[in-house]
Amino acid sequence: RPSGQCERIRLPSFAASKQNRWTGRYCCEPAVARMRLCYPHAMRYSLMNSSIGLLTIASTENGLAAIHFGASIPSGATIDEAANRVYMEQLEEYFEGRRTQFDFPLDFHGTPFQVAVWRELVNIPYGETRTYGEIAKKLGRPGAARAVGMANHDNPIAIVIPCHRVVGQNGMLTGYAGGLPIKRALLTLEQGQSLFT
Repeated sequence: RPSGQCERIRLPSFAASKQNRWTGRYCCEPAVARMRLCYPHAMRYSLMNSSIGLLTIASTENGLAAIHFGASIPSGATIDEAANRVYMEQLEEYFEGRRTQFDFPLDFHGTPFQVAVWRELVNIPYGETRTYGEIAKKLGRPGAARAVGMANHDNPIAIVIPCHRVVGQNGMLTGYAGGLPIKRALLTLEQGQSLFT
């Protein structure tokens, strides 16, 4: 394939309904994946106020593409709250403790290894955690715990692809894009305790 060409993959649904499917996209070369997006469809952005602060939501016509902490809408980007309403509504239900699974499609990019890690992340049950080493072993690469950590760091869809559920070998909280207080808050929420205390 030509350098940088993307191909579509299909991954199993992580929603309650087994009939739902979701798709991901990845760039074939890791270096390309790190430098540029490879979405073929226009990105639609919106901002969402949440109990852990402001979130930037981005989607394509194929599904949710990114959740970032804080306001990070590129200059000149398309703002479309209506297109992102379903994502924001389900996230709001999650923060209120009324939702433990999401049932909308995802559209993301990453290297084959990153995609494999993210697949494992969505299989971590709500309210549970896994270590980086456990994820690496599930992938058949027991020595790749550090690489799993890097894939977590590059996860484009925070919260929905739950990299906050991955902890250090001794159970201690480790780095998180939103900061350790937010990681702790999300785990606290999923253990049945309210964020609104």
